[in-house]
Amino acid sequence: MNRLLSSLVFAVLVAPAVALVPPMAAPAAAAPDGQITFAIHVSLAPTWFDPAETPGVITPFMTLYALHDALVKPMPGNAFAPSLAESWTASKDGLSYEFVLRKGVRFHNGDPVSAEDVKFATFHDAAAPSQRTTTEP
Repeated sequence: MNRLLSSLVFAVLVAPAVALVPPMAAPAAAAPDGQITFAIHVSLAPTWFDPAETPGVITPFMTLYALHDALVKPMPGNAFAPSLAESWTASKDGLSYEFVLRKGVRFHNGDPVSAEDVKFATFHDAAAPSQRTTTEP
């Protein structure tokens, strides 16, 4: 009987009172700063490390976003946000693009990223597996 009475009091008094409280304005979001760390519990498949071999499901893309950087990448509110490229232009027919790479970008080992590195990675991923090279350009 006490449970029924408690539920009735909550439904009649507390729930409507909470519903009448005006929503508070959310504080302004601070600019991103620092580093993000995320953890996922999955078994990694070797194909998850190569963007051209990754299956079309969401889970491998968490790995790809952590390991690879693209010329442009989708971000909230911008489907083509600058990443390695700081700017780009497209030909009138849309068949060729020219990218300006960000200055000072480095690999994890400290080596500078060059246009040749980006060209190799882009065309390596676009080629059929049987046509890929394993050596640098």
